[in-house]
Amino acid sequence: MVDQLVLPDYDGPCITNIVPALLGPPDETPAWMPAVVADASQVVLFVVDGLGWEQLQARLPLVATMATMASSPITTVAPSTTSTALTSITTGLPPGEHGMVGYRMAVHGEVLNVLRWSTSAGDARQSIPPSKLQPTPPFLGERPPVVTRAEYRRSGFTGAHLDPARYWGYRTLSTMVTEVGRLLRSSEPFVYAYYDGLDKVAHEYGLGEHYDAELQWIDHTIDRLLAVLPRGGVLVVTADHGQV
Repeated sequence: MVDQLVLPDYDGPCITNIVPALLGPPDETPAWMPAVVADASQVVLFVVDGLGWEQLQARLPLVATMATMASSPITTVAPSTTSTALTSITTGLPPGEHGMVGYRMAVHGEVLNVLRWSTSAGDARQSIPPSKLQPTPPFLGERPPVVTRAEYRRSGFTGAHLDPARYWGYRTLSTMVTEVGRLLRSSEPFVYAYYDGLDKVAHEYGLGEHYDAELQWIDHTIDRLLAVLPRGGVLVVTADHGQV
């Protein structure tokens, strides 16, 4: 039983407002965003797929690095599925405005699997062009570097929620940290990084020992990301949704 209905706070602390807060004028940084963000010379936004606030709070003894970071809960969107939520993070829009309203959607009489960008006929990148289905430019029209898995580069979903950002693929978490560090050293003001491993583990194994082990590896990765931050840089960690 759900004791209380939780609705997205589209006017307040919500994933839709993270990118606008980080890329907008410093004097307009919302009060729910840690104050250090407003004075940051460089920002890394690290999105950990599936890391919910309540899951994290229940495991703080396992995550020594994250446990020391300034933090507070924010809401995700509805529906809180990856394809919808990630598009809301990058575009700064609720689902009803960017149009990616589910994991599967009815499009032109077919059912589109958004993450695979496929229908019963197979690859749908030609029949359903990603830029036509979701035309809003991500990151307020800027083209920051995006660090995510190399195999996602040519996917339809990448085209729908990340293009035309500049793309840097990685194979492992260690190489993700290396790419982020290199971009920061080249004076990039904003870097977006994404990791999906925790969500995959939760779907396959649930929220048990496998999940805890994966979370500890992510905490180590966050520690390494903090280590490559230059003076004046800030690391912002968020989820797209949680798990139940």
